[in-house]
Amino acid sequence: MQDLIQQSALELSSQIESGELTSVQVITAFLDRIERYNPKINAIVSLRSRADILAEAKLADETPRRGWLHGLPFAIKDLAETKGIRTTLGSPLFADYIPTQDALMVKRIKDAGAIIIGKTNTPEFGLGSHTFNPVHGATSNPYGLETTAGGSSGGAAAALAARLVPIADGSDMMGSLRNPAAFCNVYGFRPSWGLVPDEPAGEMFFQQLATSGPMGRSPADIAALLQTMAGPDSRLPYAVQLPAKLGDLTGSVSGKRIGWFGDWDGAYPCENGILPLCETGLSTFEKLGCTVEPLKAPFDPTELWSAWITLRSWANACRTGALYDDPKKRELLKPAMIWEIEKGRSLSAQDIHQASEIRSEWFRKIAELSTKYDAFALPSAQVWPFPKDRIFPEAINSTPMDTYHRWMEVVIPVSLIGLPCLAIPAGFGPEGLPMGVQLFGPNESDREILTLGQAYHSYHDWTATTPEM
Repeated sequence: MQDLIQQSALELSSQIESGELTSVQVITAFLDRIERYNPKINAIVSLRSRADILAEAKLADETPRRGWLHGLPFAIKDLAETKGIRTTLGSPLFADYIPTQDALMVKRIKDAGAIIIGKTNTPEFGLGSHTFNPVHGATSNPYGLETTAGGSSGGAAAALAARLVPIADGSDMMGSLRNPAAFCNVYGFRPSWGLVPDEPAGEMFFQQLATSGPMGRSPADIAALLQTMAGPDSRLPYAVQLPAKLGDLTGSVSGKRIGWFGDWDGAYPCENGILPLCETGLSTFEKLGCTVEPLKAPFDPTELWSAWITLRSWANACRTGALYDDPKKRELLKPAMIWEIEKGRSLSAQDIHQASEIRSEWFRKIAELSTKYDAFALPSAQVWPFPKDRIFPEAINSTPMDTYHRWMEVVIPVSLIGLPCLAIPAGFGPEGLPMGVQLFGPNESDREILTLGQAYHSYHDWTATTPEM
């Protein structure tokens, strides 16, 4: 069954549909793989019993096909409520929490026929691009077991890279679908904001920074999962319609123009070797008939950062402030969350308005640039995967980091205005560790970005390099 776990999610789906494979065979192969390798990387947590999972696989083989995920194993990121399965958010405050209902995204994945086998590990409350928490511990990078898998979708990225699952969900506020994809040599897609709906609960109008999205070992698999996750919900005020025939990504990309921002004229320092590797990866597009053109930084990075930390801390303070207000619960919050809440609560309404003014100006600027370019590129990360016993990088080269997340600053031009962005693998550095490129475009250009990504993947499949664990 070694060849089975190497196949794409779409290939496995097709073979289950045709009868070449059964769900029991597929599930067994992945569970065997999990049993052997998950203890080394700790990517999948709250794993259900093998007997219960196989019973569901047998039932899938005996019942009509429900969707393209029918009979495939799936582990949900441990930030999304999953009925009957412990959902901890990586926090000791929720260590024993078992939801009684599914999140909207989880329900859609189940409705497409997926068999939920457990959860994927995440940092506490999803904060910081390093997957460790006091409930489940740290997730290792399959390409370097002593290094981080990134985060907050680090468990999902590591599980994909290690062939523990064929497809995965993730979520992204500050690079959580992109950093771990780069660190683990897989693809992660942050869709246009509003394409994948959030939960229809609580305040639903103000917060527009985070979104769920798919991860996979090919853009084609990602497009298939995106069609499952996306689509409006009548209980939510904002929605972006999915383009028709999203799964057909075979169009030519010849003639497309890609603008390369590099390190944003030095504002986003990168460790040695990252920029040249990204540029080598981007040269693939030139071989496909595209033009890749270096561009000057189009916007003041200090303004982007100021707007970002204002809106992010405000969002986190609103989301988890009640935990902070309880002294006993506050003791169990990680320092990063306390920092976010206290900063968020120090803001005035004018501070938030000014941040959104900057955000609006940046959105208009990228819309203007998009009349000349089809897509833009940045590194997916500013550092190589670092030792997993380190909380976060305190400096990049000789530049000190003044917050726990400043080393991830390269992702915020996308996050701040909710653009579609595909993290694509770009190869490996001298230590054998992966790195990637963010490929993004104007609002609602999801299909175009995925089409570029699939052409790149078809030319050179970096994900075929399986980690040796």
